[in-house]
Amino acid sequence: MSRKIAGFLIIVGAFMIFEWVNLGFNLADGHPTSFYVVHGILIAVNIILAVVLGTIGWRALKGRKGGAG
Repeated sequence: MSRKIAGFLIIVGAFMIFEWVNLGFNLADGHPTSFYVVHGILIAVNIILAVVLGTIGWRALKGRKGGAG
């Protein structure tokens, strides 16, 4: 994997975490419980996906530094 792709994955993961945590704090009161359950599941799944993407990018970037060119 190229350094650009690895860096992109790290940036996308960081952005996703920021975006979804921000959404979680900005959910307005007054919605039915199902609204919060669905959005809570969306937030959890997307944060897990962001961590996975960031980890893949980090490992690829770290692996290229120690390996041959």
